[in-house]
Amino acid sequence: MIGQTIEHYLIKSQLGSGGMGVVYEAEDSRLGRRVALKFLPESMARNDSALQRFQREARAASALNHPGICTIHGIEQHEGNHFIVMELLEGETLADLIRRGSIELGELIRMAIQIADALESAHAKGIVHRDLKPANIFINQRAQVKILDFGLAKIDVAADSGPEAATMELGRRKEELTQEGSTIGTISYMSPEQARGQLTDARTDLFSFGTVLYQMATGVLPFEGDTSAVIFDAILNREPIEITEVNPKLPAAMSGIIAKALEKDRTLRYQTATDLKTDLLRLQRKNESAPRGAASSGPRKAASEGEGVARSIAVLYFENLSGVNDDEYLRDGVTEDIIMELSKIKGLKTYSRTAVLGFRDKEVSTEQIGRQLGAAYVLTGSIRRSGARLRINTQLVDTQTDFPLWSERYDREMKDVFELQDEIAHKIADALRITLSPQEQIAIAQKPTENVQAYDIYLRAKSYERRRTRQDLEFALQVYENAIALDPDFALAHAGVANVCTMYYFDYDRANKWMDRAVSASERARQLGHGQPEVLMAEAWIRYKEGRHDDAQDLVRRGLAEKPDLEGAYYLLGRSLFASGRYQELADIADRAIDSSGDDYNVFVPVLNALTALGKADQNRNVRQRAIACLENHVLKTPEDARARSLLAAYYAEIPRVEDAKREMQFAVTLRPNDPILHYNCACTYAKLGIEKEAVDLLKRAWEAGYRDTDWVRRDPDLESLHGNAEFERLYPQKA
Repeated sequence: MIGQTIEHYLIKSQLGSGGMGVVYEAEDSRLGRRVALKFLPESMARNDSALQRFQREARAASALNHPGICTIHGIEQHEGNHFIVMELLEGETLADLIRRGSIELGELIRMAIQIADALESAHAKGIVHRDLKPANIFINQRAQVKILDFGLAKIDVAADSGPEAATMELGRRKEELTQEGSTIGTISYMSPEQARGQLTDARTDLFSFGTVLYQMATGVLPFEGDTSAVIFDAILNREPIEITEVNPKLPAAMSGIIAKALEKDRTLRYQTATDLKTDLLRLQRKNESAPRGAASSGPRKAASEGEGVARSIAVLYFENLSGVNDDEYLRDGVTEDIIMELSKIKGLKTYSRTAVLGFRDKEVSTEQIGRQLGAAYVLTGSIRRSGARLRINTQLVDTQTDFPLWSERYDREMKDVFELQDEIAHKIADALRITLSPQEQIAIAQKPTENVQAYDIYLRAKSYERRRTRQDLEFALQVYENAIALDPDFALAHAGVANVCTMYYFDYDRANKWMDRAVSASERARQLGHGQPEVLMAEAWIRYKEGRHDDAQDLVRRGLAEKPDLEGAYYLLGRSLFASGRYQELADIADRAIDSSGDDYNVFVPVLNALTALGKADQNRNVRQRAIACLENHVLKTPEDARARSLLAAYYAEIPRVEDAKREMQFAVTLRPNDPILHYNCACTYAKLGIEKEAVDLLKRAWEAGYRDTDWVRRDPDLESLHGNAEFERLYPQKA
């Protein structure tokens, strides 16, 4: 075809060829630019079904506008030849670069961040590559990484018969381009789910990315073999050679990132490209910064502090030096348990978890912390886990003088973690000249479980529970049950099961089995927990479901008295107060509820409902702005959280930012097309926008899918405009 003119493209030279067709360099005579043309294989062009699928995917991929993704300019045909018009790239593929050996760490991290950023952007739009490999990654002459064939790799040219799986992508129903039971992609870079012929998702790309990173770091593939069968077996059943054995110069942090990307169980793998990119950015910062010196054990402050000196302490989240995001849950758990231990000391004011949450992983001085919180002292530290070994560095600093009162390094076994936390609490009390009472010493010495492995698993489950997406709650439930298997008398793990089941019931699936399970777990937790705040919360959710609001509120308040930052407590208290019509009481605690809930965006829902019902416009406006800021920050970290997006849409609608509201609502419905709670929330948004038909239609879909909480619907001020609508009244009639 060289020298021919196809439409207004003069073909100059052939750039390459493969299973997806032949690529040529061409000149666009209309726009005066050089482009690349990819002509489809004849087998695809002759297959109407495959061609239609290709055109849909190409249109979807053309919507991606990111510097790390090769731009698709158009899809055209000429005399039966179908072709894609793409950005022309000059440089070399990553495959060419790898052939020359492993890549230097700084350059590896820089390129990896660009790839992760491109994946993040594409996945946010519902596009999954499914054939990520070095040959599909290009490095141009400005050292910019470009991913090729984004979205096009979904096409299975052989899939021309048989049932096709259905999925939701880009706001409409599409046929899945890979049949269940068939495989697609380059074998060496396949994920286990691809190798099994199962349906795939964004996490498939992250496994392939892990394979690419392994090859970039070592020059070899993690899963090799002489035949396809051997490679499949390696991907499914064998672990790759430890990366530091292949490249001893590679830091443990990079090895950990790659290992997590290559998790065979996709629920344990990186869940989003955002998480992977965040770990890479942290590693880049550490790699580019000067080495840190050892913690100082400076002299203790003079004993003349005396009475009347404020003894208040803020425990900042310890820095995770393990090198991988997978240990974040342990860092968070140990930090929060130290906060809890110190809160048992009456002579010491300890700032809650939510008070210090905003400082997590940020560069702030102790003087700033003191000024913003009013804390007299700050405890900082770092944590590193290596196998069963745990190293913790801690330092207690006076915020007025920036002078260390005490510092210590602990090298212990993971099994000693409880004793380590107790020792830190005692050391701080000693440094601040606080004498512990016998009761305080007993309280500090109490352990949540005698099984440290169960405790470790519990902390992991807790970290997933906090995210509250459907998938994370399902995984958290499984992990809590694993903790119970190790220690059947672990009250907090039973409470975790109860709380997850109630969240799942109210947010995702109103099947009775979830509440039956929650009741059983709550009863067991109560038998074992002796009034622990988390156990009281589990029981409170049951009472709320039963409509026993006074009992539910009493249980929550008892939990808050023991633990002021008890997770989810103010959300449940707010729901119960609103459901029982106690709007003013809820409005009175609004600020405290929000401040104490940290990054839990759910607390805004009952608060704003109450303020709207009371007609408190100014207070409503202020709280709504806080809610928007909280949700915008959340969806950046967790873009797949459809519930958060639907709530954000509702608050946008009130400003009104109509187009933003519609965008978030459409995105949410795309992410969860069959979710009754989501339909309900979007119905509220349409009602606010005055679009009555769509609001009622979504309420009908919510009702049919199982959302039938008539009391809540009738009280919801967002839906007041629908009162009197015949269909609304039929679905949710007012009780006599």
